[in-house]
Amino acid sequence: MTTGIAIRAFERADTDAVVALWEDAGLTRPWNDPRADIERKLAVQPELFLVAEERTPDPCHDHAAALIVGSVMAGYDGHRGWLYYLASASDRRGAGIGRALVAEAERLLRAMGCPKVQLMVRVGNEQVLGFYDELGYERFEVGNTGKRLIHDV
Repeated sequence: MTTGIAIRAFERADTDAVVALWEDAGLTRPWNDPRADIERKLAVQPELFLVAEERTPDPCHDHAAALIVGSVMAGYDGHRGWLYYLASASDRRGAGIGRALVAEAERLLRAMGCPKVQLMVRVGNEQVLGFYDELGYERFEVGNTGKRLIHDV
């Protein structure tokens, strides 16, 4: 675990910070409403939606201020697990936040009996592919197809 960072389940109060994190990380797309994605996740396996929170002393108050510095959304369909929306704050990249989030998501999936986890990375995103290579993820060639059932915009 990275120093000063706690991983916990997402809470509704985290919504604005998580959407801003995703926008900063370049994960949002015009055809996907991130807030709708959050609501859909909260309806299905919300315990697999994780955030990394950094607590720093707040000199104006008697408590620590919390800052969301990472997220991952995981799911398990009974056959395999999936990871989505893995992000870390741009000024914290390389600090181990992404690794810690993936490790915790994998731990939770394993506890559910999940035998395998997969994810999708956009073509040409070699930096992200390299990150997953370092975590032991195996690249393989598959054709992905999809069909939008609900249009967000």
